[in-house]
Amino acid sequence: MRIGDAAAAAGTTPRALRFYEERGLLTPPPRTATGQRRYGPDEVARVRVIRELHALGLTVEDLRGIADRIQLLVEEPQRRCTNTDPSSPGSQVVAGRLAALDAEIARLTGLRASLTRRTGQT
Repeated sequence: MRIGDAAAAAGTTPRALRFYEERGLLTPPPRTATGQRRYGPDEVARVRVIRELHALGLTVEDLRGIADRIQLLVEEPQRRCTNTDPSSPGSQVVAGRLAALDAEIARLTGLRASLTRRTGQT
């Protein structure tokens, strides 16, 4: 399928597909004789996984660090991403993102407490 159809099937835009390709998250697809990208169901599934992980808070840079592992989720969508080795790249990426989320939650909680004190609202 052409890039517009693949993007629609994955719930994104053609620009996003080109961006993922440029960042190494998506292998450049084969091209037609006229130079148009041709995507298949595997690429669409991979983009869906990338979008899901991105929605969970992982950045494109995070995903680049574990790009080789994304295919495991494409092949087995219900796979649980656990790894008992804390030194593995995937574990480090997730631990870093969780730490960033915890820091942001603490910042927002403090901000809320300050605003509550300042305004007397609950």
